[in-house]
Amino acid sequence: MPREETRTALVRRARKIDRVLGETYPDAKCELDFDNPFELLVVTVLSAQTTDKRVNAVRPTLFAAYPDATAMAAADRDHLEKIVGPLGFFRAKTDALLKLSAALVERHGGDVPPRLKDLVELPGVGRKTANVVLGNAFGLPGITVDTHFGRLARRFGWTAQTDPVKAEHEVGALFPKRDWTLLSHHLIWHGRRVCHATKPACGACTVARWCPAYGAGPTDPVTAAKLVRTEGRA
Repeated sequence: MPREETRTALVRRARKIDRVLGETYPDAKCELDFDNPFELLVVTVLSAQTTDKRVNAVRPTLFAAYPDATAMAAADRDHLEKIVGPLGFFRAKTDALLKLSAALVERHGGDVPPRLKDLVELPGVGRKTANVVLGNAFGLPGITVDTHFGRLARRFGWTAQTDPVKAEHEVGALFPKRDWTLLSHHLIWHGRRVCHATKPACGACTVARWCPAYGAGPTDPVTAAKLVRTEGRA
């Protein structure tokens, strides 16, 4: 790649990477289980500082007991703490769920609003969580800048921003809005499986030829293949 990349070249390269990642991960989707917007909002809040796999494990018990915002807002704190206990930080997470559910009931009649400005005004809900819900529960375009997305966007040279909101806007400008949600899944899946934080599997990367950070990890195919995970972090 030329050192001075034009805007047009950047856009073309970015979209090529996304297309190839789409071919690499044709099943890419949200790895949190959910049946409706309320469930997705709750499990996304719970996923902070733990893994999707652990959240998915407690989900059936949680929503069997508290299937909607009204029920969760009235939950017994001790019982709720026991359910979310395996996720760590259970007191803070219980408090977050009680406040979030109460706000949904008071402000939106128990429904999850399909608007970014309303979602981010809910307690414990930032832009990242809001965009997860908009993109996956409502089918509205949203870019989810988690740690994986931010790391890969910088490695790909799409942005130099470390601030998630600034990164979201810069990367979003490179792609049509209709691609934003799947773009998020592609980068998150690739970040969890191949483009790791400390030792990326460069030699096993399907988009290596378009990546300015190629060589940050092992380039030997055999060595790199050993670093590839078949699923997200357990």
